[in-house]
Amino acid sequence: MSKIFAGRFTAQMDGPFVVFIIGMRINRLWAVNKWLPVARAMGPMTEHLMAHKELGLMHAQPFIYWRGVALVQYWRSFEQLERFARDPALNHLEPWKRFNRAVGADGSVGIWHETYMVEAGKYECVYGNMPQFGLAAAGAHAPAVGAKETARRRLGMKGEPAVASYENPPE
Repeated sequence: MSKIFAGRFTAQMDGPFVVFIIGMRINRLWAVNKWLPVARAMGPMTEHLMAHKELGLMHAQPFIYWRGVALVQYWRSFEQLERFARDPALNHLEPWKRFNRAVGADGSVGIWHETYMVEAGKYECVYGNMPQFGLAAAGAHAPAVGAKETARRRLGMKGEPAVASYENPPE
């Protein structure tokens, strides 16, 4: 079981980074022969990337949702993510080709991804009573106190929030 860090924490990242969210959706539950290979393909890719940090993946967090699975990945750069996706020497291109041959556009399995390029300092996050998670597992895990106490402060913004928060209710 992961260690729980009591209190409020945030993440600190040096420089820009990329958040890549990738997932699959089971459109035909009984088409196990179509969706199971897709679901199984991500594990070996992620294990390889985590064993070879020089490829750029900093952390990956899996999620299961009704009819699908997703993986939130934190990459050092878009170029490294793109290289992984396209380089035939790495272990993504072949599973992608297998998917297109086996499933293609038959509708049995849906796939999706979203890519966010994040500028240095243009993010904020907070984790309360959580293990190291998400961006805090990819970067540095730090107490959310002082200059990091509120979302506004974590974003480097000055002034007070437009409305009272649960942290500082009006008197």
